[in-house]
Parts: sequence; structure tokens; C-alpha cells
Amino acid sequence: MNQLQPDLWQTELYSSGMLNSHAYFLTRPEGNVLFYNTGNNQELDQMDGLGGIRYQLLTHRDEAGTSLSRIRDRFSSTLCCSALEAAAVARHAIADVTFDETSRQLENIDIFHTPGHTDGSVCFGYQSPHGQYYLFTGDTFFQWNEQWSTFVLENAGGSYQAIHSSLQQLRQLTPDLVMSSGFVGKTGLGRFSNRDEWVNAIDPQLALTRQKIEQGA
Repeated sequence: MNQLQPDLWQTELYSSGMLNSHAYFLTRPEGNVLFYNTGNNQELDQMDGLGGIRYQLLTHRDEAGTSLSRIRDRFSSTLCCSALEAAAVARHAIADVTFDETSRQLENIDIFHTPGHTDGSVCFGYQSPHGQYYLFTGDTFFQWNEQWSTFVLENAGGSYQAIHSSLQQLRQLTPDLVMSSGFVGKTGLGRFSNRDEWVNAIDPQLALTRQKIEQGA
């Protein structure tokens, strides 16, 4: 794994065709968190050496896979996802905790309900004691050849109206590190030194989704 911050690691690149992905491992005194998913045994060994996994957090159904049960069995971890994604995730493992629309935090991890990519997509935020705010955006907001983008899965309940509202919600934040699960190209990680950089990244997608809505998409 690649250590990004004193409390944050990025897993190795996983590629399936043009789509790439990373998972992220966060160490906390309250218990460590795996964001997204990995089936890499060497990485799981490293996580074990760093204190194991208390929670595995999924932003949406596409992060589910056969490794979910294996991770839970090994670490006695708690699998969490949106209530709207739970049925799709259950093809691989039953979630231990599901977030409904009133869920805003899991301990000191922020939960943002951001439908649009799928109807139950969520994002997660964490204020690190080392000073930076980490935002885990799943596939709600990701990089496509180093340009920030988004993607609507209508067959999974996604819509441009919903994702436009979700992007407006994310725009109010001031993240330092933004980490998607899927991406196209070289990187799925964005670093922002100030709020203007974040706003300038998200505003073009707000304009595009607004245009799609006006066109009746």
C-alpha cells in the first residue's frame, strides 16, 4: 500500500479494462476503516499489521464483491452501506449496518447522501487529527483522464436531477483530499489547497448536469 498521510493508505491499482480503482485504509484510535473494497491478500495482511479493520464502508453497489465476506470473517469487521444499496450488496454479503436518509455520522465519519450515480450512493468525510479533511466520493465524483467527472446509472436509479443536487451538496465542503473508488486514467486522487480549487473542479459538472436536466435527460 501507498501511505498518503500519517493515518491514510491507498491500495494498489486494480484495473478492469479502462476502469481503474483504489481502496483506502484509514487508521483511527476508535478503530480502523476500509473505504471501498480490496481482495488483495498482501494488502489485507498489511491492514492486519496496522490494527485490523473495524468498519468497511461502501459508497454504492459497484464496490461489492466476493471479498466482502472474507474481510468480515478475517477481521470481525462491520460492513456498512446505504439502505438503498443493501439489496444489491447482498448478492455478495449482508450489510451489518445500513444508512437511511437520517444517518449523518458513523462515530466521527461524516455521511453524505448523494444519489445520482445510483439511487443510494453516499459519500464519506473525515476530519483527520493531522489537519486535513478527507472526502471519499465513490463514483459520484471521479476523474476521467485527469478531468473531474460524474456518471449516471439510470438502470440503478441514478438521474441527472439527483446528481446535480448531490454535487451542490458536495460543493459546500472544503476537502483537502478527494478519493473516488473508480476512475479512468492515471489517478483517482485529487489534492486541493483551497476552496476555490474545489469549486473550480465541481462547477463544470454542475453546469453539465444542469444542461442535461434542461434537455430532459
